[in-house]
Amino acid sequence: MFENLRRLRKNKNIKVKDICKALNLETESAYYKKENGNVPFTLQEGKIISNLFGEPIETIFFGNELSH
Repeated sequence: MFENLRRLRKNKNIKVKDICKALNLETESAYYKKENGNVPFTLQEGKIISNLFGEPIETIFFGNELSH
């Protein structure tokens, strides 16, 4: 999931500072902790990112992953 999020962000040329502003995060480090999986995203944050990226939330955060 996190690789997909990073790839989409880079492909769409969305700057981390813009995501931080949208999520009301004080530092880019706070966002990177989320993007790297160290801190979970809230559902509300997922919706904000989905709108910012113009992609369905499922595509960004779930992709084609299946649980085992």
